[in-house]
Amino acid sequence: MTDRSLLFEPLRMGDLVLPNRVLMAPLTRNRSHGDGTPKEWAETYYRQRAAAGLILSEATQISAMGKGYLDTPGIYTDKHVEGWKKIVDAVHAGGGRIFCQLWHVGRISHVSLLPEGKQPVSSSAVQADAQTYTANGFEQVSEPVALDEEGIAQTIEDYRNAAHCAARAGFDGIEVHAANGYLLDQFLQDGVNRRDDKYGGSIENRMRLLEDVLDAVVNEFPKERIGVRLSPLGQASDITDSDPEKLFSAVYQMLSERDLAYLHVVEAFPGSDGDSEQHALIRRLREQYDGVYIANGGYDADSAVREIEGWNADAVTFGRPFIANPDLPERYRRDAALNEPDPDTFYGGAETGYTDYPFLDEPR
Repeated sequence: MTDRSLLFEPLRMGDLVLPNRVLMAPLTRNRSHGDGTPKEWAETYYRQRAAAGLILSEATQISAMGKGYLDTPGIYTDKHVEGWKKIVDAVHAGGGRIFCQLWHVGRISHVSLLPEGKQPVSSSAVQADAQTYTANGFEQVSEPVALDEEGIAQTIEDYRNAAHCAARAGFDGIEVHAANGYLLDQFLQDGVNRRDDKYGGSIENRMRLLEDVLDAVVNEFPKERIGVRLSPLGQASDITDSDPEKLFSAVYQMLSERDLAYLHVVEAFPGSDGDSEQHALIRRLREQYDGVYIANGGYDADSAVREIEGWNADAVTFGRPFIANPDLPERYRRDAALNEPDPDTFYGGAETGYTDYPFLDEPR
């Protein structure tokens, strides 16, 4: 058995000390009310997983226009704040820490999910070859419209307001979701961004919206309580860039200079082959970031130890293992068997496959 003690060494992240390095990844579960208020089951679900070094909440839309999937939660109204506060209080009562992941899907949406049937928004009017989940099941995403200057200003304000709401709900911090082909990624990568104004063209311009968002949310949370998520391999939501290494080297350097809580990187997606060129790119980019680095992408306990031991990561987020194992850190500590997740209950449904996975020493 690999010595897993590294996973249970404390990690200082700004002014926050994490008790272990087994972190819970953001996990979309599609179990919120239609208005974006979390359902009551979520309080149990998150409390059960409070032993994680840090919980990153499921992706949570910053506005009605930021929604892209059926029954995902929001963090922009008083009702949302009330719903999330119960969850955050439950996590804290269990000794845990939780950040809210702020999300705007951009063009990865459908008119049926948006207010008054509006079209989704993006950096440019480029429709994605992708599907989303609506009341009718999986449907092709709708054609987007390009955000104009007023729309960009409103979106930046929506991020600030969402951060403010997250602070009111008691979250320990926030993660700005700039990965997986969603809105901020649609501005970063030139496969989508065809703009010719100050938000398009050069890498400096394409980074501008992410920087503006960070400038806005730092008014609600100190920088050491703000993280950013990126996915430089561009393996989701029909996102591409002509020179991803040049782009993301600049993004990593910009984030490093801001001295944020952490950088959280999706290094691989489920089903990806993880070829050597992609692995090498991830390693080269890693050298551009000087700060707490959180890795994500198909890790188990032993491979996470190797990443931390090799100074490639400071901590690792786990997704599917946390779905089925609310006490995942303790199972890793004891090298205990893991519950198998049920993919049929990942998205939508009730408490089955959500709050009913057994803990260690409980009957199966």
